[in-house]
Amino acid sequence: MTAARIANRESRITAAPIHVAAGILKDARGRILLARRGDGRDLAGLWEFPGGKVEPGETPHEALARELREEVGIEIGAIDPLIAVPHAYPHKRILLDVSCVRSFTGRARGLEGQALAWVPRERLHAYAMPAADRPVVAALLQPAEYLITPEPGPDLDTFANTLLAAVRGGVRRVQLRALALGADAAAALVAALKPQLREQRAELLLGGRLGGDLDATLALCAAYGCGLHATASQLMSLTRRPALDAVFAASCHTLDELHHAQALGADFAVAGPIAPTPTHADARPLGWAAFAALREQVALPIYALGGLRREDLAIAREHGAQGIAAIRALWSGDA
Repeated sequence: MTAARIANRESRITAAPIHVAAGILKDARGRILLARRGDGRDLAGLWEFPGGKVEPGETPHEALARELREEVGIEIGAIDPLIAVPHAYPHKRILLDVSCVRSFTGRARGLEGQALAWVPRERLHAYAMPAADRPVVAALLQPAEYLITPEPGPDLDTFANTLLAAVRGGVRRVQLRALALGADAAAALVAALKPQLREQRAELLLGGRLGGDLDATLALCAAYGCGLHATASQLMSLTRRPALDAVFAASCHTLDELHHAQALGADFAVAGPIAPTPTHADARPLGWAAFAALREQVALPIYALGGLRREDLAIAREHGAQGIAAIRALWSGDA
């Protein structure tokens, strides 16, 4: 590659991101509309949520209304923001600004010759998509809140009841973190919790040092059908995704860790701390700008962690987060 071509490429990938508005359109059966990128276009052949570039002077709502009118022949009503995903492709940067369309009129059809498909939510993963669209699928299908439990005290019954109360309050993804709990006590606690969480359709992941070390945790995961949440150091020691019939997640603090999590096929990651927090008093907060800079380099879903409350979900989604991960704010409802 010549020096001129290298300079041209670097100028494209360091320029301001291209702002793209996309819409989540549902039919009467709850299926979601996808459009296939035509031959001759960037990322041709991949499926995406329909929309297009926000032109100067347009709001994302105006751009989405225009693009859907021009591309698929429908008129949209009000929209609700879902997620804004910053993503850096090798040749460009984009900000994929996605909203759920509350209502529309007209029959969707490919006015530019593009193929369209109405896809059941659970089938979205079967369609090959650009990297920026993958966190959008996760935002549609996976929980926006991730509860990380505090360390259990001596009263495990009270601990279990408090956890179940959080689940009854709406939490659907939980990491059981217990660094000091012995292997037998950890197994008994998981055995007691798992059936009740299953009834509530809540997902249970075990922190990577539950009951001792990673091997002990993996044995518990296999015995009770739980997911695994690896620490950053455990993540970097792995050379392949753990053999689990459940989700695999990891804590990440650097871009290298996020890249490794993605390479191993992690289902999601947690990054932070975003703001100061008593549990990580010595950690330097990332802030939202640095979080978004990490977010745009990978395609896997990422929860933002550290000093966040439920009220921060909107700003988290504005920076491309799957949602918030928290201890105190989701454990008891307090900050």
